[in-house]
Amino acid sequence: MSAPTTTDLTEQVRAALHKQFGAALDPITDTDLLRETLGDRYDSLAALECICRIEAEFGIEVDFVEHDVRHFFSTIELIGQFVGDQLEDLAVLGGSPVRTPERA
Repeated sequence: MSAPTTTDLTEQVRAALHKQFGAALDPITDTDLLRETLGDRYDSLAALECICRIEAEFGIEVDFVEHDVRHFFSTIELIGQFVGDQLEDLAVLGGSPVRTPERA
């Protein structure tokens, strides 16, 4: 099985975030700043929910100390790149995605 492409991951991220933000996400491009384009809908609580959703969707863990979440979770494209990097690290290190109740 081949690794997902950046485009695939970006599309998967968009689909995951669509569950949270619904149609408000539709006009947003992959490079738009979520905080600016979603406004109050992307406050600190929504950003945390976004991070949790991405963790559950892809079976990864976000380390709030090690990872610059304000940067990586600022656009859909950057979230996709972050997910790709984390999945690649898991593959190289021989790990498996984290199982969460939502993914189990």
